[in-house]
Amino acid sequence: MYPLETSCLLDISAFIMSLLTHVLVCLFGIGSWVAINGMWVELPLIVPAIPEGWYLPSYLTVIIQMANIGPLFITLMHRFRPGVLDERPVIYTIVTVGVVATFLLAFLWNRTLTFGDGEHSAALLSLSFLLSVVDCTSSVTFLPFMMRLQPQYLTTYFIGEGLSGLVPALVALIQGVGVVHCKNASANANFSMGNSSLGFVGELEADYQPANFSAQGFFLFLSVMMTVCLGAFVLLNLHPAVEREHKSKGYIDGSHRVEKIDISQSPNSETPEQRPMLDFPEGPVIKRRSSFGKGTYSRIELVLIFVVLAWVNALTNAVLPSVQAYSCLPYGNQAYHLAATLSSVANPVACFIALFAPIRSLVLMAVLTVTGTGFGAYIMAMAALSPCPLLISHDLGAALIVITWVIFVLSLSYVKVIIGVILRDEGHSALVWCGAVVQLGSMLGALSMFPLVSVYGLFQSGDPCNTKCPK
Repeated sequence: MYPLETSCLLDISAFIMSLLTHVLVCLFGIGSWVAINGMWVELPLIVPAIPEGWYLPSYLTVIIQMANIGPLFITLMHRFRPGVLDERPVIYTIVTVGVVATFLLAFLWNRTLTFGDGEHSAALLSLSFLLSVVDCTSSVTFLPFMMRLQPQYLTTYFIGEGLSGLVPALVALIQGVGVVHCKNASANANFSMGNSSLGFVGELEADYQPANFSAQGFFLFLSVMMTVCLGAFVLLNLHPAVEREHKSKGYIDGSHRVEKIDISQSPNSETPEQRPMLDFPEGPVIKRRSSFGKGTYSRIELVLIFVVLAWVNALTNAVLPSVQAYSCLPYGNQAYHLAATLSSVANPVACFIALFAPIRSLVLMAVLTVTGTGFGAYIMAMAALSPCPLLISHDLGAALIVITWVIFVLSLSYVKVIIGVILRDEGHSALVWCGAVVQLGSMLGALSMFPLVSVYGLFQSGDPCNTKCPK
């Protein structure tokens, strides 16, 4: 009985270590984009109190693209000086900057300076740039770091990355950001600043409800989340139990690395003599189809993978989010909040599904990409038709736009995980390029939508209480 009990204890111990690592990786992943995602969901509370007003989203779009100088530097270092840059010190630095920047933001976000043509939120814009550098650089540092852990933890990281959008959205929902009630304007006619409300008896006006707690409290929450991310990263590097989950102690940065697998840790380990093909290059090996990574995929397949990766991230990170309000608000405030919240839930759900079904099929990747793009086209069409999209006077219209947003995010989030798993198998440098292409796709999407939304005004929003459309 003693050997059996010892075996059970070892199994339980291994399970606890694995579970601890999964939790730490998830918390680490949350810190990847939680700061910038938090900025976006807090906009309805910030905008009325700053001189930039609703020009702030446009400024943020430009600031985030300027912050791509971070991932550009990291990618060039890996390209021209392979093996020189260790991502761990970079991660310690950027996460610490994220902790400090979000903490300062809590106290300085509404401070203004007068220069040039008037007042400007210098502290808010400067700290937003620092946070953008932190989050953009995480794409080319967090993912390569995951090569140091066992393959199954990469999907857990994607779950955490998905939660980086969901968690601040849920907190903003609790905060009551953007909650609007429609009330009779004539009831407040005596308090109107002008005569516009006096001539329309029975007309409704939007009454935005005060938040349950301040923007300062929200930014302090973001600082706590970044601190949790930093703590998780420290434990992933230093905790003895987690160290056993590391893929290899002989890890060497770069595409041509040597990995010393500790075969004593493997339950089905074989002696080196029993598997000569794995250890000695002079044995028969699988023919490389390209010079990228391990050569598993041909150049055409690699081009397809990276084009799809850029396309999917352009849609999910820039193109469709920039028109979410136009596509949803005509159907009502409730439809907008449901679409925003449930689509945020769909991202980690897709990653959770991939945790149990990590499929590497390029055919499935293509099918899901076409499916998600189709639903994205419907969203874009409804945004273009705003403020009078299809079925605006029916509950079916609101239900369709919410369901469309959920399926759009669900399908394309799973595509991201498929590509992440594929490139993780190809090695460390493949994940560096994965992060770089993610940022490139997001940048191209944002730069293409910025003039359409902010310069040419091709999308029109209706009044949340008074939009009238022909039946």
